[in-house]
Amino acid sequence: MSPARLFQGGLVVVAAALAVYPFFGTGYGVRALLQLFMWIALAGSWNLISGLTGYVSFGHVAFFGAGAYTAAILITNAGWSWPLACAAAGVAACGLALLIGYPCLRLKGPYFAIAMLGLNEVLRALVSYFEGLTGGGSGLSLPTLQASVPIYYVMGLCAAAVTALTYVIITSRFGLRLMTIREDEVAAEAMGIDTARHKLYAFLLSAVGPGIVGGLAARDQGYIEPISVFPLATTITMIVMVLFGGKGTVWGPVLGAVILFVSQEVVWARFPYVHQLLFGAIIVAVVLLMPRGVLGILQIKYRLPRTV
Repeated sequence: MSPARLFQGGLVVVAAALAVYPFFGTGYGVRALLQLFMWIALAGSWNLISGLTGYVSFGHVAFFGAGAYTAAILITNAGWSWPLACAAAGVAACGLALLIGYPCLRLKGPYFAIAMLGLNEVLRALVSYFEGLTGGGSGLSLPTLQASVPIYYVMGLCAAAVTALTYVIITSRFGLRLMTIREDEVAAEAMGIDTARHKLYAFLLSAVGPGIVGGLAARDQGYIEPISVFPLATTITMIVMVLFGGKGTVWGPVLGAVILFVSQEVVWARFPYVHQLLFGAIIVAVVLLMPRGVLGILQIKYRLPRTV
């Protein structure tokens, strides 16, 4: 059996196991996998803009927070069902990306990163200010609902959809143009590539996933506040997961999310008082020793295709 068919068969087995897990698994296991799906979707979405174009975003959690508040407001104030509210959250995040993408994507290097970081802080301040709509610093409570298993499946579909979208983009001419921009934007423009339009499209696509996932997380947790949905640590975690697995690849964000999430859970369980220190040390060691990520090393050593 060829490696490709073996890999496809393994994916089918894993997908089937994840699909039936809620029927025989523990409550902790379901919630842990739900969180893992969330991180896969977030890391994969960050990879769509930063891994493929080289424009490093330090404020991608802004789309997560915008989606969380959009869904929470629609559920509590307008009485929307949570699936529709989460879909609207994705649309709202895409709208926000369209609003700020055109001016921000004209910035390059650290200027773009700082602009995105500023966007996150501005949104957090606005959410805190409009108390009547968002609850301000006190947060927003959603109606009680036991829907962990349905949210588990939807979150899993989001993770799969982001990964599939990454594959489609990387194997398309659009993806090739994005990677050309990453390598040399001036040369890409000289070749006739409309870099502004391509970057904006990638930016919009990278915002939808965090918006939907943010809405799902808000519905699952039942309570949100500015500090919990706009933390810089969330963006940093996305970045580290992608760098660890391999940026600009299909499966790099998935691999990075799985290994780092499991490592964090293990370290937290064994060393509850120093788990952040140990986890941080693991991250630093991995980034220093494997700057191309796990898949980057495997691609060089075993000549794996870029579609991996």
